[in-house]
Amino acid sequence: MQYGTVSGVTKPVSRLVQGTVMVGSAEPDMYMPLLDDVFEQGCNTFDTAHIYNGGENERGVGRWVNSRGIRDKVVIIGKGAHHNPDRKRVTPYDITADICDSLARFKFDYIDLYLLHRDDPSVPVGPIVETLNEHMKAGRIHAFGGSNWSAARVREANTYAAEHGPTPFVASSPQFSLVEMIQEPWEGCISIGGPKSVSDRAWYREQGLHLFTWSALAGGFLSGRLTRANASEHAETLYHQSYMSPANLDRLDRAFELAKKKGITVPQLALAWLLNQPLNLFPLVAAYSGEEFRMLSKALEIKLTEEELAWLEGSA
Repeated sequence: MQYGTVSGVTKPVSRLVQGTVMVGSAEPDMYMPLLDDVFEQGCNTFDTAHIYNGGENERGVGRWVNSRGIRDKVVIIGKGAHHNPDRKRVTPYDITADICDSLARFKFDYIDLYLLHRDDPSVPVGPIVETLNEHMKAGRIHAFGGSNWSAARVREANTYAAEHGPTPFVASSPQFSLVEMIQEPWEGCISIGGPKSVSDRAWYREQGLHLFTWSALAGGFLSGRLTRANASEHAETLYHQSYMSPANLDRLDRAFELAKKKGITVPQLALAWLLNQPLNLFPLVAAYSGEEFRMLSKALEIKLTEEELAWLEGSA
């Protein structure tokens, strides 16, 4: 495993982050062995969310961490302030309520990195930044950022911080993969993939912000199961609806070709493409078995040339 550092987080952060959307608290015999295996492979960073499984996700992850006595060894990414069907919830009140809920569910004293799960661009950034700083000063969170926040809004928040003195966002969590998102899978999703986001990626590179990018395999589009020949069989899937385009099929064809040449799998190549980007990246993966995580981890060892990166994208 490779590790990086994140401003405010006191532990090394594994370069691959295990998502825990599959974790609940009802069947610990199913998810605890998975988390044990992933942790034993060197992954110490786990992505969670207040909204996942109606709170059972945080309770389940908390039960695993506490039962193993490893709170001082793991980095927990928490997310909150997600909208609900009735209203948008990126407010000081909702941020505070969700942080307190999450800590109670985890049975933790703090969350290592806290991300606002959605944004509401109609809300001024000042009160949001100030509220997050209050919780950081109280020790409830150690660092913070935004998930599905546009680069423009992250810039706005950090400009406010620079002008008024509080700590800025240190992380952003947009979608990013070899193929370009053409339709958001859920409302409010932000991607930095494709030609349209070149300036956003350049800004993140210039700023050195930590990027915890989600859906590295484009929801399954880059899993190796879908090909140009069987694409119609996947028509009802979310990844088909969100990523199917002629340009993305061309990228998929090239991924199969280069993966075969290198003797690796398409998912390994897709993840390696991310890890070889000139960005401070920590890709989120959602392995459902220890063996799947082990196979994905091999991407950390794969080096791609600039020519190969550009060829995969179709820009060579």
